[in-house]
Amino acid sequence: YKKVLKAARARGLKTFVTLHHFTNPIWFSKIGGWTNINSPSYFAKYAKKCAEEFHDLIDVFLTINEPQVYVYMSYFHGIWPPNKMSTVLSLWAQINLARANNKAYDAIKGSPYKEGVAPKIGIVKNIVWYEASMSSKNPLDKLIAKILHFIGSDFFFLMIKNKFDLIGLNYYFTNRIENLRTKNPDDVVNDLGWWIYPKGLFNILLSLKKYNVEIYITENGLADDKDEKREYFIREMLKSCSEAIQKGVNLKGYFHWSLLDNYEWHHGFWPCFGLIRVDRKTLERTKRPSFKYYSEICKTGELKL
Repeated sequence: YKKVLKAARARGLKTFVTLHHFTNPIWFSKIGGWTNINSPSYFAKYAKKCAEEFHDLIDVFLTINEPQVYVYMSYFHGIWPPNKMSTVLSLWAQINLARANNKAYDAIKGSPYKEGVAPKIGIVKNIVWYEASMSSKNPLDKLIAKILHFIGSDFFFLMIKNKFDLIGLNYYFTNRIENLRTKNPDDVVNDLGWWIYPKGLFNILLSLKKYNVEIYITENGLADDKDEKREYFIREMLKSCSEAIQKGVNLKGYFHWSLLDNYEWHHGFWPCFGLIRVDRKTLERTKRPSFKYYSEICKTGELKL
């Protein structure tokens, strides 16, 4: 880890390090994982150790990646380990993850730093934008959309109040509600069937403005093996970012997901999110056309419309 961080620093890169991204130690899982009342304290010790070991090599600590996605898939929907399907356990795990963030925040801030300045600390939230369908005639659809947005965004931020210096936002899609059910257009979707809706990113960024902290888009991309929609996706999403900045949103950075085709959890290797294609048999890496498009934006700092 230190070699990677030092290599990044040598190349003039800022370092963002996530402490928890879905996986847990076996010993931790055996004692109940995130349903163990002491889990936040264990996590804080781990965070403190990371701060002591890496301290001046890290610019930004991101405590937990997508805590509500993890809870939903692991304790409510039962697809990821420990494969539980319980409303009570899912709520309790969410509370413990929020407590873990808060304790980790204090542990990292309390560690000594050579330059005397502690790194910034944030949390990464996947947020889905919800809105009533354009053709909706049910007045409850707008209410349901607001409730779902509160559950998936503001609810968690209430539990970690004053324990984050910045927000990492992961945005992939929007869900439209019609007659109390999800009903999305199917004209522009990625390989996973997720609706591509750049305005949803704009709306979420505006909704986060009230927290008055820096915002980084830590994941934003699409599964597109044939690379047919990625340039459109990048252009339109960055336009939404620009429009949000013009509205006063303190958006400081954007990470496209992802550089390489990756392992997409329970889907496996078939969804291709990478700007670079990876042949799983030979591991050969090939730049997709969108790689050149995005690299030019990064080099010039300009988005050609």
